[in-house]
Amino acid sequence: MGITHLTFTKMHGLGNDFIVLDGRSGALGDLAALARTLCHRRFGVGADQVLVLEDSAVADFRMLIYNADGSEVEMCGNGIRAFARYIWDRGMSGSDVLEVETLAGIIRPARAGEMVRVDMGRPELDGRKIPVAIDGPVVNYPLMAGDRAFALTCVSMGNPHAVAYVDDLDEFPVEHYGPMIETNAIFPKRTNVEFITVLGRGEIRMRVWERGTGETLACGTGACGAAVASMVKGLVDRTVTVHLPGGDLVIEWAEADGRVYMTGPAVEVFQGTLTGLVRGA
Repeated sequence: MGITHLTFTKMHGLGNDFIVLDGRSGALGDLAALARTLCHRRFGVGADQVLVLEDSAVADFRMLIYNADGSEVEMCGNGIRAFARYIWDRGMSGSDVLEVETLAGIIRPARAGEMVRVDMGRPELDGRKIPVAIDGPVVNYPLMAGDRAFALTCVSMGNPHAVAYVDDLDEFPVEHYGPMIETNAIFPKRTNVEFITVLGRGEIRMRVWERGTGETLACGTGACGAAVASMVKGLVDRTVTVHLPGGDLVIEWAEADGRVYMTGPAVEVFQGTLTGLVRGA
């Protein structure tokens, strides 16, 4: 792959794990192939996604995001928290609020004690803009995946999400139905899929099938999408705790400005250096 010496940082947000690379030197080469190699949990470091730090002409920093399959995606909620923690811990910025350029626009993570609070922007509910091949809001849309019917509510948080409500969340075969929904023809860019159960007005449980990665322990944009979908359906209040297998996120859809705010942790696990990438992409 042309790289024999690569320094990286392993981080996670609620078990959704990342390899963070400083790409400001511009010497990383084919990022899609690099992500496929690094994310492999046998031949590489192992991660759900690779986050690449770059300079930005319009914000403080730029974040590129690559899935384990090498596909580039617009936004990652757990990733933006890890990215901000990486910057602050290395003294790259003394500001308590960062502006980070992403494919989903400029995202603003802020310090919140030991947590990171992120202004995730306004959710998109129009089907064609999510994108879904359906006009107008997509609420309780009937979709067959294999032998099971789902009522999907769709939201974009800079990336597409399809939210399904299930009663048997612990035993639900996410790995079976997730890819069927992800690749359904109504989603021109595929979709992330959130399977959730509403516990009350202030909390929901969620498992997630991430586009291009598979089931992960957490998904920040997915938690935002699931919360907004549940608010649109009138099932929860404007602030909700989302319980994920990796931990909890607090999601607020503020009435004052219509923006979604996500609060949660970000943790550095270790730093390392690869002296040889032994597996081709």
